Amino acid sequence: MALRITDECINCDVCEPECPNQAITMGEEIYEIDPHKCTECVGHFDQPQCVEVCPVACIPVDPQHVENRETLWQKFQRLQEAQTAP
Repeated sequence: MALRITDECINCDVCEPECPNQAITMGEEIYEIDPHKCTECVGHFDQPQCVEVCPVACIPVDPQHVENRETLWQKFQRLQEAQTAP
């Protein structure tokens, strides 16, 4: 499952630097999570780091991008390969 940032976001800027996949960027009004890059920190951490640091708890699972742990692991591996490719 990818995560998403809801409109309760206060743009505090703490989530973006915590994302190991650079999946979080500033949108038009609030931060957004790219579901193609979000692995819920699988492969990096035990818990999603953005959720851990969010002061307003506005980062739930995105019901439109449901993935199991194995799928998240495969996405993590693809992202890592893409980062190391010449």
